[in-house]
Amino acid sequence: MTSEVPIAWLTDSDPALRWQVERDLLHEPPDVWTETRARVATEGHGARLLALQDPDGQWAGGAFFPADFDFGSRETSGQPWTATTWTLNTLREWGLDAAVLQKNHTAELLAEHSRWEYENLPYWAGEVDCCINGWTLANGVWLGADVTGIADWFVDHRLPDGGWNCEWVEGSTRSSFHSTLNSLKGLLAHEIATGGTDATRAARHAGQEYLLQRNLFRRLTTGEPVGDWTVRFINPPRWTYSILNAADYFRAAARHDGIPPDPRMADAIELVRAARQPDGTWLQGKPHPGRVWFDTDAPEGQPSPWLTFHATRVLTWWDTNNTTPAATG
Repeated sequence: MTSEVPIAWLTDSDPALRWQVERDLLHEPPDVWTETRARVATEGHGARLLALQDPDGQWAGGAFFPADFDFGSRETSGQPWTATTWTLNTLREWGLDAAVLQKNHTAELLAEHSRWEYENLPYWAGEVDCCINGWTLANGVWLGADVTGIADWFVDHRLPDGGWNCEWVEGSTRSSFHSTLNSLKGLLAHEIATGGTDATRAARHAGQEYLLQRNLFRRLTTGEPVGDWTVRFINPPRWTYSILNAADYFRAAARHDGIPPDPRMADAIELVRAARQPDGTWLQGKPHPGRVWFDTDAPEGQPSPWLTFHATRVLTWWDTNNTTPAATG
């Protein structure tokens, strides 16, 4: 961690962020950050989200969309972010102790009451969308639900080029950066929790290779950037890909696998570094439109504590473990 990081600003934050700063940037002893982490359930944003849970275990009355959502308005109002899956994603990423939700039998309640809007499928069985299945796999192992079938689903639905695409059901045979990253996050969470299987581990490594072969942001055919969306940093990222979102995943995967950073990430890392402002912060991009329970980060164009934390953590990991200079081209 460099002296340029506004560390006092980062620690003066909601417990959901503060405990991660204490653990990953300040390297405080476990008794310090675990005490802060426990406050996620009782203070600030985490406590607010927990208080919004429905008696049937859901949030906003639906699996992926609120029960009252008018699908005809989606193009103008945007995707709502208040339903069960999005809220579970948030609480898990904030580090809420799963025991808090296990105490009220959330996993069992969702198994009984929550169905996907797609063909009324059971919640913990997943559905046909790779991103949704990736989140459900991660949320399932976190809460102790049986999501073995979803892990196996990823093995069966990996595309020939190594990754995944949510449009496979429409006939797509080319992987998507977005879908592949969200699938990888689910598989990694499953593997950390259960050890995975030979097949799921092989699928994860193949999916990683899909992104690494493309330096996290290039077209395999031409080497040109796949799109400017790869350098749009937004918190929360929701379903969207960015090189920061991907690099943060690869940091977690490398630590789990006990390996150093892959040098093919070098150019992407330097793009993350280049986005740092003179005051050591990273700026919030344009948040996704749609209904939220409440705002949890800075508005567009303002310094984002969450993006600053994630980018600093990535750069610290890279600079500490990999001195390979950035690749050219």
